[in-house]
Amino acid sequence: MFQRFAIIVLLLALAGVAPVSAAFAGDDAIVVIAAYTPTDSVDQPVVVAASAPQDDFAAGFDDDPAPGDASEVLIADPLEPLNRGVFWVNDKLYFYLFKPVARGYRAVLPHPVRVSVGNVFSNLGAPVRIGNSLLQFKIEDLGAEVYRFFINTTFGVGGLFDPAAKFGGVKPRQEDFGQTLGYYHLDHGCYLVLPIVGPSSLRDATGSFVDSFADPLRYTNLETEEYFAIKMVDMTNRLSLDRDTYEGIVRDSLDPYLFIRAAYAQRRQAQVGKTYNMNLLEGPLFDGDRLDPFNLFGQN
Repeated sequence: MFQRFAIIVLLLALAGVAPVSAAFAGDDAIVVIAAYTPTDSVDQPVVVAASAPQDDFAAGFDDDPAPGDASEVLIADPLEPLNRGVFWVNDKLYFYLFKPVARGYRAVLPHPVRVSVGNVFSNLGAPVRIGNSLLQFKIEDLGAEVYRFFINTTFGVGGLFDPAAKFGGVKPRQEDFGQTLGYYHLDHGCYLVLPIVGPSSLRDATGSFVDSFADPLRYTNLETEEYFAIKMVDMTNRLSLDRDTYEGIVRDSLDPYLFIRAAYAQRRQAQVGKTYNMNLLEGPLFDGDRLDPFNLFGQN
């Protein structure tokens, strides 16, 4: 029993996931871990974000609002001393374990293979995005995700390729249960820095746990060790596609913890605050230019 427990803990550490978010929406996940890179004189802050594997690492943040003044409190943080401690641990784990493993993985597998691996995990995350689009009555997102799943599973050879995005411009809609709770005006509760996972909140951590039940891998005959080994591959693959964009962004940050907290809160606010046209008889839905099946759900 103890041996089995030890194996699970080890796999969790290598995979870069925590039980509360072991299977949360492959494309929706963003892992942001601050790290300090030793130099000759001072430590330089580093933050790395892992986003959807088939996208350019920085592209996922192009439309997000800038964090602005890091001292501005955008989310309640009554657990700041504890959160800072977890933040420090995540920092060391990232720099001394997760990233070196990812770099070795990157040296072994060529980029196109790693992109295809990421596409498969993205396709497995479709049920989460479909379910949360439905719960939020986002009809266009719902249709886009159903379309993506059908096209990429069939013409994309089980999700290895992403013809829905490449030829039709229909990208994942980034919906999760944390956003669903926010859609119904449930506040964050408080800011949390989860071990290994990174920035979250009471609301979003709960949402990640709920989303995990929509993970198709949970309903296979995989042993616990095999399940977390697959999650390890997913996380390592994500980090291998990371080009260290955040090192440059926060290198001059006076307090990376505050920067990440503000960035996280603003990003989630932007994701929850999207508005959609619910009148299916109006708007561009029946525009002739959108009758092409590849463009039916428009660009994201």
